[in-house]
Amino acid sequence: MGMFATGVTLVTLRTPQGELAGLTVNSFNSVSMHPPLIVWSLAERSHSLAAFCAASHYAVNVLAADQHALALQFASSSGDRWRGVDWRPGLGGAPLVAGALAHFECVNQHHQTEGDHTLFIGRVERCSHHADLAPLIFHGGKFFAEPPV
Repeated sequence: MGMFATGVTLVTLRTPQGELAGLTVNSFNSVSMHPPLIVWSLAERSHSLAAFCAASHYAVNVLAADQHALALQFASSSGDRWRGVDWRPGLGGAPLVAGALAHFECVNQHHQTEGDHTLFIGRVERCSHHADLAPLIFHGGKFFAEPPV
C-alpha cells in the first residue's frame, strides 16, 4: 500500500476536558457526496484511540507542501505535538491548523474495528480550502511536494 501516493492530513480534536489531540494520517478518503461523508483509520494500538472514539467532532486538516515538519511533529510519539502550532477552534472545538490546504470539520458519525485498525466515518458539516496551495504528498515512505499542474 505504500506505493499508492496519498495526501497527508492532521486529524485533530479537543476533548470535553479541553485537552488537544491530533495525529498524522494518510488513510483519508471520500465516502459519499450526499450526505458528505469521509473515512480515515487509526491503529488499534494508538494512544489516541479512546479520545477519537469518544469525540463528538474532529477536524481533518489537509496539509500543504510546506507543512512537512508539522506532519513529522504529529507523527512522533514523543514531545508536545502542539508546541508552536497556530490553530483556531472549529466545530466542537476541533483545532483547524493554520496554513492547511483544506479543513473538513466533521461530526464523528460512526466508528468500527476492522483488523488492526478502527475506521472512522465523519459527516462533513463544514469545509474550506485554499486552491492556490500545493499539497504535501506521501509515497513509498517519503514526503513529496509538487506544485499543482
